[in-house]
Amino acid sequence: MGRETLIVVGVNHRTAPVAVRERLGFALDELRPALSRLTAVDGVHEAAIVSTCNRVEVIASVDDAAPERGMAIGDFLAAERNVAPAELAPHLFVHDGRDALRHLFRVASSLDSMVVGEPQILGQVKEAYDEASEAATAGAVLHRIFHRAFAVAKRVRSETGVAGKAVSVASVAVELARTIFESFADKTAMLIGAGDMSELAARRLRAQGISGIIVTTRTFEHAVELARDFGGMPVPFDRLVEYLRLADVVIGSASVTDYVVTPPLVQEVLRARRQRPMFFIDVGVPRNFDPAINALANVYLYDIDDLGAALAGNVDEREREAVRAEAIVEEEVERTWRWFGSLEVVPTIVAIREKVEAIRQYELEKALLSLKDQAPRHRALLDALTSSIVNKILHAPFSSLKSPDAETRDLLASARRLFDIEPPPDDEEPS
Repeated sequence: MGRETLIVVGVNHRTAPVAVRERLGFALDELRPALSRLTAVDGVHEAAIVSTCNRVEVIASVDDAAPERGMAIGDFLAAERNVAPAELAPHLFVHDGRDALRHLFRVASSLDSMVVGEPQILGQVKEAYDEASEAATAGAVLHRIFHRAFAVAKRVRSETGVAGKAVSVASVAVELARTIFESFADKTAMLIGAGDMSELAARRLRAQGISGIIVTTRTFEHAVELARDFGGMPVPFDRLVEYLRLADVVIGSASVTDYVVTPPLVQEVLRARRQRPMFFIDVGVPRNFDPAINALANVYLYDIDDLGAALAGNVDEREREAVRAEAIVEEEVERTWRWFGSLEVVPTIVAIREKVEAIRQYELEKALLSLKDQAPRHRALLDALTSSIVNKILHAPFSSLKSPDAETRDLLASARRLFDIEPPPDDEEPS
């Protein structure tokens, strides 16, 4: 293997609509097998996958010399999710090197989120790292950069107000619901599934005085647990249709492969409700509700992209605090990138010094054999003299190699060629 570099390849809410993102998402139990297949791709040495409703991104340590490495990972995602590569390509982004590191730090710090400062993404990034660790696809590089990402996120939240003044997808969803219903006092919400955003929306509805909350999930025990948290009523998933007619606000975040709510079902429910309005919030990826229900009278549907568009108009103090947060990220990127460069610098410097020292010892012994007087003091004098010469010769080159300049990696390659040094092995990490 030659030089390694970082790369991030994927789609997010900025590059792809929910209709594309939902086709690429990975369920939690799919991640470890997928990661094992991903690290079998030529040139990919370590990998993690962040899969949320707003992004599916591969963070990997790859062979810097691997041709079209971004395309290879993009093709992997397309094949895994049965999407045509040509269909995925317009939405795919690729960051490498410093840009990849910066992107990971910004994602973990919630600076790249649909809602800047939202807290859920850090937990989701930690979950992605945990899965990579369990799958043994996170090595020295990913272990270090993910832990740095967590530290950067903590620093951003503690040193800036980027997480202040609650503005979230959940709060926007509730604001939109208020445009439909003057009061929540006589209204009932139904929670389908148990995603983070849907739970937040349900909590916010409860705080706003909604009368009741019905909770249904595929695992009834989980529904019972959630209902206890909200002071709601759990119902079995197979009785969803029966209870849907009671719901004025319906929040969907179930992990599904097909729509849970369809136009014929909603038409039947509306008849039972005597056409009283229904407000649907779909934060599921894949989507839970057929978009066609929005065409029905007295039905109001917002999916994750609609909520994001509504958020775009909510400018507050977080955006100003984000400027300070970006400065912290840049500082941490430079610090961590110096460490990344040291993955090759330290072994290279050690190899050069060992090679030069072996030459010095050989030539010293040869010189001493030619001397008639081999008194210990003469040997010590020559040993000190040659060591000093070697140190002075190597001082300037080693200082250049240790500098954090952008050209350091090119200097490393040149130094290995000049001294005929092999690249460091795959699993070597500087102390």
